[in-house]
Amino acid sequence: MIHPTAIISPEAKLGANVRVGPYCIIEAGVELGDGCVLHSHVILGGPSRIGRDNEFFPFAAVGGRTQDLKYEGEPTFLEVGDRNVFRENCTIHRGTHAHTPTRIGSDNLFLCYSHVAHDCQVGNHIILSNNGTLGGHVEVEDHAIVSGLAAIHQFCRIGCHSIVGGCAKVVQDVPPYMIIDGNPAATRGLNLVGLQRRGFDEGDIKALKSAYKKLFLKKDGNLANQLSSLKADRPANHDPVKHLIAFIEGTKRGISR
Repeated sequence: MIHPTAIISPEAKLGANVRVGPYCIIEAGVELGDGCVLHSHVILGGPSRIGRDNEFFPFAAVGGRTQDLKYEGEPTFLEVGDRNVFRENCTIHRGTHAHTPTRIGSDNLFLCYSHVAHDCQVGNHIILSNNGTLGGHVEVEDHAIVSGLAAIHQFCRIGCHSIVGGCAKVVQDVPPYMIIDGNPAATRGLNLVGLQRRGFDEGDIKALKSAYKKLFLKKDGNLANQLSSLKADRPANHDPVKHLIAFIEGTKRGISR
């Protein structure tokens, strides 16, 4: 299932039932799992370890060298899980240092021209929409959605089940379960529809609504005091609220409020 125009390094490893279309290039150090599909003109750079049943559309460039100016030429890595879809012209780069690989989880969708920079840690079931950009060292938790043309600053974190609006400029951490938008981005509300679609318990949703009102409706309030008040309240007994509190307490860049 390898097209005669494809160029595959003898130092690459391909699993069973892999399909490689016209004019694809698979470089040395690439390990490609079973059932992967490369449609055409795909470039896979290495060293990269890519799981099974991933699909690569034309001109996707995955596993390329970091653009970080601190890179000194040592071997660096990309790790990719299973069942991801990489649409046309998306780019995923390896880490800057050998001990910090870029990691992509499973069941993610990377739309056209999206970009994942060096050292990013991307979870599972994430959508990175057209022209969405993750700067270096960005962490994205499960089930997050980054809309088209949104730009995420280096070292930011995107919380689980959150939505980043189109064209948003994100310079601080995005709280889990929330919708953020704007330039600079600010929290606009609870991602209620997304939580309902993913089967969140009604009690957990009610608790998150209460947490949102306490933490984000009064943006001029002292966040530390608001967190203390929330932790002493009944909603803090719910696991999603516990995660929201822990996420905010763990911020280094501040929270988009």
